[in-house]
Amino acid sequence: MPAFWAVPAAQCRTIKISTWNLDWLTDRPAGDPALPPDVRPRDPDDLRRLAAYATRLDADLVGFEEVDSAPLAAKLFPPGRYRIVMAGDHVVQHSGMAVASGLTIERHPDLATLDVYPPDAPHHLRAGVDVTIGDGTASLRILVVHLKAGCRDAPPGDRRPACRALDRQMAVLRDWITERQDEGVPFAVMGDFNRELTPADPFMRALQDDGPLTLVTAGRATPCWGGAYFIDHLLLGNTARNWLQPGSLRVLTYDQRDPAQAWRLSDHCPVSVRLAMP
Repeated sequence: MPAFWAVPAAQCRTIKISTWNLDWLTDRPAGDPALPPDVRPRDPDDLRRLAAYATRLDADLVGFEEVDSAPLAAKLFPPGRYRIVMAGDHVVQHSGMAVASGLTIERHPDLATLDVYPPDAPHHLRAGVDVTIGDGTASLRILVVHLKAGCRDAPPGDRRPACRALDRQMAVLRDWITERQDEGVPFAVMGDFNRELTPADPFMRALQDDGPLTLVTAGRATPCWGGAYFIDHLLLGNTARNWLQPGSLRVLTYDQRDPAQAWRLSDHCPVSVRLAMP
């Protein structure tokens, strides 16, 4: 497994962006009909531990997934440091962002078309959260997504329902990326893709129909929970590709001296990179 090496700090202004799936972070009681029967809501100690990891992460922007409400997100990303942006869809597992208070936020409509299920479906897929952040000099368009599980490494032609849904979601995502490529704005797409994206993956190749993307996790395995291929990814497009700080990919792993407590945190670890904004 490739190591993640430290690099000297660049002599320029940088921001740290991260994606973190928080694994059914909800304060609904166990047995709530909106929750699967095996989901156990976090207790106050769990939330304190998660907040401590959020502090250690120390990112300027965290794209998060599987969070039930903005007040719950604020227990990890406190208002003195962050502002919370959440998708407005009617699901338990919302996507959202915690944005450092020193950055400006321009909210765009949620990418609701990622819910490729029909209106009368018993369950719905998660919308993407779309914002432009700025530091007063440069700006970055960011989309946070949480795509359909169940087609982690199958070919796009696989006829299983999960793969067919993911294929339709990838088409929606490709259209969003094409619009940003045509506009020429620097952008990032981050989140839980539920897909082992690689440069050779047909889905990844399709996303680059209108221009190249940088897949920052390419050629890496994650040390989270013992090592596996990444399904949490960050993609950079247009001039944002040039902002990537070489060697800045990091995965914040949990203290596993007490596995029972560690598994109460999340089945995903935060993945981050640093960008040098001009």
